[in-house]
Amino acid sequence: MRAVTTLLVLTNLPDRPSAEALARELVEARLAACVNILAACRSVYRWQGEIETADEVPLLIKTSGERYAALETAIRDRHPYQLPEVIALPVSAGLADYLAWVASSCRPDELPDAAR
Repeated sequence: MRAVTTLLVLTNLPDRPSAEALARELVEARLAACVNILAACRSVYRWQGEIETADEVPLLIKTSGERYAALETAIRDRHPYQLPEVIALPVSAGLADYLAWVASSCRPDELPDAAR
């Protein structure tokens, strides 16, 4: 049996309602085991040659490596930004039972055929 890779995926949304909607959709679709919606933050970034600032709501998304491609597609399809931040970090260590829960929560074989 091969080990399942666990990923921590970061993204930001422009407001809390859109962050909550995306988080719920990702968990319902089994693309994420859990999504933490953090407190709003202020982002400073360069966009199209200009320095911009924005208030954003960060999300911490726990998923399996097997579900990453589908998760990325779902974020891109539902995200209001032209170019959303989507950064996946591998989890190199963690509580074994928690990592197993992430893997099982994201398993597409747990879905009914119509939802795959």
